Amino acid sequence: MTEVATSDQLLVVIDPLARHTDSESVRIAKDVLSAGAASTKVCLPQGPEEFARALERRGSRRPVVVGDDRALLRAVSLLHRQRELAACALSLVPVGGAGMLARSLGVPTGTVAAARAALDGAERWLDLLVDDSDGVVLGAVGIPSIPPIPVAPTATEGEGSASPGDSAASAASGGSAGSGVPSSWLRTCQSFVRTLATRPPRLAYPAAPEPSRLRVEVDGVTLVDLDQPVEAVSVAPNGGGATVEVRPVPAGAEAEPLRAVGHRVTVSGPTFRYRADSVVTGPVRTRTWTVREGAWGLTLPG
Repeated sequence: MTEVATSDQLLVVIDPLARHTDSESVRIAKDVLSAGAASTKVCLPQGPEEFARALERRGSRRPVVVGDDRALLRAVSLLHRQRELAACALSLVPVGGAGMLARSLGVPTGTVAAARAALDGAERWLDLLVDDSDGVVLGAVGIPSIPPIPVAPTATEGEGSASPGDSAASAASGGSAGSGVPSSWLRTCQSFVRTLATRPPRLAYPAAPEPSRLRVEVDGVTLVDLDQPVEAVSVAPNGGGATVEVRPVPAGAEAEPLRAVGHRVTVSGPTFRYRADSVVTGPVRTRTWTVREGAWGLTLPG
């Protein structure tokens, strides 16, 4: 029989990425949690297997994850596979990432505030999306979802203004055409130094993907079929059901999004990729998500 976690005994699991990216915030989180709980056990797993083993052996301690959105998702996934999500509410102290999922769930972004919420907050039981491969979604599913990627500046970028390479080359050559230095040599020097000058990468957004042809079914009713190309599909748990929004490709006038609410959502068609929380999955030909109401607990500010 699974032991019920108690609020005054904590298992603090610190994700390796958090330790490497922001050790000071990790130290602050440990200090606040240790000072506020009757008993605190701190685990420093080195990888996914040790992370899973720490949760599995938590006993009656309430788990607190110190890490980013992926660490929270990993903890919920592990407890779901162990069929122990109902045995305890998780807490999260966001460290090591942007924390967009954590913010959307109501977790404080500050280390001290999040640690205090883990100690004194209230348990909130939230809906969960479970797919047909036994994967879980805490926030939302998006089809497609392509994030910006850093790319190097083009060779012509920055033309018309002085660069660090121009200044260095000018200084090396005396800085004037009348110094006796041949202009061809000066141009070569400037070109060479310019190639050594480092410039920060810029974010570039890839071209919009081609419209998808997907069949979207909500509780067995077809919301959109393969004959209607769509720009995007989103699925999110909301109040005991899943809110589905489909954006058709406009034909002439702008098309209104199609919306529906249900408990079982199936997307099928040609191969597609989807983003669930912070993870991109695919390609797949079909995926079904089912809502489980109040399936997992998260400690949030009261």
